[in-house]
Amino acid sequence: MIQETLVTTQDSNGQPHIAPMGIHVDGDNFIILPFRPSTTLNNLLETRVAVLNYCDDVRVFAGCLTGRRDWPLMPASKVNGSVLCCALAHTELELSHIEDDTTRPKLICKPVHQANHAPFQGFNRGQYSVLEAAILISRLHMLPLAKIQAEIDYLRIGLEKTAGNREWEAWGWLMAAFEQFKAEGKP
Repeated sequence: MIQETLVTTQDSNGQPHIAPMGIHVDGDNFIILPFRPSTTLNNLLETRVAVLNYCDDVRVFAGCLTGRRDWPLMPASKVNGSVLCCALAHTELELSHIEDDTTRPKLICKPVHQANHAPFQGFNRGQYSVLEAAILISRLHMLPLAKIQAEIDYLRIGLEKTAGNREWEAWGWLMAAFEQFKAEGKP
């Protein structure tokens, strides 16, 4: 199973980093698969800890992909790390072992602490649309533009039916990034 989460890590100087990532859940293990190069990978290798943040504010996902990474944080409970203040729940992880790879190493982590902060009320289709669009925008360099455009057109249907102000704001950030990418004429 893959869970869409926000991973917080920090370097040895305490500088935090937030990254949206699909995390693989395998029994009691959480598997993080960052591409090289990546700040998340560097921080995890350096400090050997991370925090998974479960959040329903899709602006954080879209914001991290569009240069808006300044989200309020609070200290983690058991690891030297940070938790998003808007997280509904979080899991603190320690790196157990690494299966190295030149492109995408597999970081197998064990949970050391979990906490719930607020109830999850469920996602509406607008939130789903933003999450899926964020994944597409994170792959602009990997997928054909026509495929991305077709999927965005489809996702817009759910957005238009159910989105609130947060979802529209996040969608706007993502679409601006997509338009900029197209304007720059990148393949």
